[in-house]
Amino acid sequence: MRIVVAEDLYLLRDGMVRLIEACGHQVVATAATGPETLEALLTWRPDVAVVDVRMPPAQSDEGLRAALAARREVPGLPVLVLSQHVEQLYARELLDDGAGGIGYFLKESVFDADQFMDALERVAAGGTAMDPAVIAKLLASGSSNRRLAGLTEREHSVLGLMAEGLSNQAIGQRLFLSESAISKYTTSMFGKLGITDDDSSNRRVLAVLTYLNRP
Repeated sequence: MRIVVAEDLYLLRDGMVRLIEACGHQVVATAATGPETLEALLTWRPDVAVVDVRMPPAQSDEGLRAALAARREVPGLPVLVLSQHVEQLYARELLDDGAGGIGYFLKESVFDADQFMDALERVAAGGTAMDPAVIAKLLASGSSNRRLAGLTEREHSVLGLMAEGLSNQAIGQRLFLSESAISKYTTSMFGKLGITDDDSSNRRVLAVLTYLNRP
């Protein structure tokens, strides 16, 4: 894969570059500011980009804005966004266009090399990758608890993995269940939550997150 890495902290940026290249991929450009990020994304149009949310010059959300602007110019441009903290607004904004190739991960998750590279490859393939910590926060919110009260323990587990962006097959492998069993749990869960099922995994993730995040 051809990858752009946009992160203002040198040590983290260098560490990601080394990890990515050790896994056999090519880092075609790096960036340390919001404007540099947008330029790199539009110039290289990489297979996937890793972009920090908060970047110079204002250390606000320049990285996120650059990623969203690039996706408007290049629809579906795969981007895995990194954040220091769980901020649900960023997850909503990233998923709002309904297109695939989007991920939202906490920076601390980068230190789990297998998890990070799995997410990066899933996003590059047009899928969705949400950090388990983000999903846990949504599932732990008071409003979510009221909506989820009717789900079984197994359905809770399926919901969490689905919201991360995993397919039914991947969920089955994680829970040591058959794909048909996961399909049954999914149908039951969506029925209880009032969510319309969809063959697009990204739309399923969007539906789940929208439901869990609404007031």
